Amino acid sequence: MKTMPRRIGRRTVLAALGCAGTGLLAPFAAFAQARLRTVAVLFAGESDDDEKAAKPFFEEMARHGWVEGKSVAYDLHSGKGIREYLATVASVAAGRAPDLIYATTTSLAAATLKETGNEPGALPIVFATAADPVGAGLVRSLAKPGGNATGVYQVPGDAAGKRYALVREALPQLKRLGSVFDRGAPEYRSRMAAHEKAAKAAGLELAVEEFTNYEAIERILVKYRRAGITAAEITPSFTLIGRRREVASLASINRVALVGHRMEWAEAGALLTYGIDVGEMHKRAAGIAHRVLKGERPSGIAVERPNRFELALNSRSAAELGFTLPRALLQKADKVFT
Repeated sequence: MKTMPRRIGRRTVLAALGCAGTGLLAPFAAFAQARLRTVAVLFAGESDDDEKAAKPFFEEMARHGWVEGKSVAYDLHSGKGIREYLATVASVAAGRAPDLIYATTTSLAAATLKETGNEPGALPIVFATAADPVGAGLVRSLAKPGGNATGVYQVPGDAAGKRYALVREALPQLKRLGSVFDRGAPEYRSRMAAHEKAAKAAGLELAVEEFTNYEAIERILVKYRRAGITAAEITPSFTLIGRRREVASLASINRVALVGHRMEWAEAGALLTYGIDVGEMHKRAAGIAHRVLKGERPSGIAVERPNRFELALNSRSAAELGFTLPRALLQKADKVFT
């Protein structure tokens, strides 16, 4: 007999190391809501925080007719920015037998695929990734994924050249830019090569640092401060996006301006971010999730590549660090956090 999905309110936060929720609902309640489809949503950081960034996903799902509490229930899982939680997050999410899993980062998608297997008939997975899905092992090809996962992606280094040009515009005197890479991130070496090439074209020298655990970040930022490096780029990382507010606080203490690849970093305190419009990524992911819930298999749904980019600035962080952002740059920003 097929396991009946449990209805979990979207506001319920599931800690990564929490149990599978035994006894959360009475049998009658599960029966009464059997018509609901369940979508497990996996976040890198705290669900309460990351859910706000993923709002376009939920809104687009509603536009497609998936109304929370009527036709769909959301089961939220938090990775808390801790890599050791990945396997547990994936195991708990898959173990609750949802109709679909939405993994909001590459590492979460990879961990979930490891849990479910990557075959056409397995539990469907929709992902949003900043890595090449083929190179990361998420799909067999972009046009024909072939397994149980598909989604949306941003090409590594896609926006790096433009981001570095914007950094030069924001900080004209800058010659060396710190660049932090997560050795646990899929394809980090190819991403590093792409960023170094883009930096050279923009007339910047990258001061590259690598890490394997969050605890190394403070040491890296102290090293940058002592070397007189006033700005540092944070490249895609499950660990750091999940703990971005802590990273931003450490950067502020060390007088290092942060540069990021998605708007959540600017909201957390980064001076400047430029990358794929995250809202568009979530909307496209919702469109794919809709198709899967209506019966299409991920194996035949091509991976999509959003093409709209967004610039975000944080004027409060600029003032605290003693920088004056050019008026022209402020005027072309999609969002300015104050």
